[in-house]
Amino acid sequence: MVRRASKPIHAVKLDARALAYNGWYTRQWRWEDGVKVDTRDGKPFSTDFAFTRFLVPAMQMYQGWALFCDCDFLFLADIARLFDMADPQYAVQVVKHNHDPKEQVKMDGQKQQKYLRKNWSSLMLWNCAHPSNKFLTTAAVNSEPGQWLHAFGWLRDEEIGSLPETWNHLAGVSEPLEGITPAAVHYTLGGPWMAGHEDCAYAGLWLKERDSKRSIHHGALPSELVR
Repeated sequence: MVRRASKPIHAVKLDARALAYNGWYTRQWRWEDGVKVDTRDGKPFSTDFAFTRFLVPAMQMYQGWALFCDCDFLFLADIARLFDMADPQYAVQVVKHNHDPKEQVKMDGQKQQKYLRKNWSSLMLWNCAHPSNKFLTTAAVNSEPGQWLHAFGWLRDEEIGSLPETWNHLAGVSEPLEGITPAAVHYTLGGPWMAGHEDCAYAGLWLKERDSKRSIHHGALPSELVR
């Protein structure tokens, strides 16, 4: 993402432990049969950012624009092009997938869950200053059911804008793009760095990216790695 960005970007990891320590994140969970279950709504969740992603507008002090994406994305196009599509009439812009999963297991062997607007929240271009996002308080993020959050329950339908599918292309799920390289590949079922997914769709693109980074680091002097 950073390597292809034509404009400066500041990438921040949503660290659930750090957010909890600083009082931003108070949701509790428990283990059940090897799966994390949220104690507020009794539903399983698979990542540490399942809920913290919705803290972004509050963390931005409800100002400006910000992008959230899951950790299993490979960006192949200039992310500045994504921000060029920012439309102030919308509170958030997403790829509006119609994903009704048939598989039982997804990334890391986690059980596949079905819910309204599945995968819409895996990449979100936030208009943090939009008035409707003021309803997405830290209290709401820490208390509302996960399905309400992932379905953008605090927004009206017309406040959710669309992004081109190529910016959240679900590897092995989305229809193949004939002759076109996706702007961003989302390895939602598991990526080639995981056992059993070495030959997943677009595995070659990820391996090429990995190897190119290795060659850069192996061939550069320390001073050349500082930008």
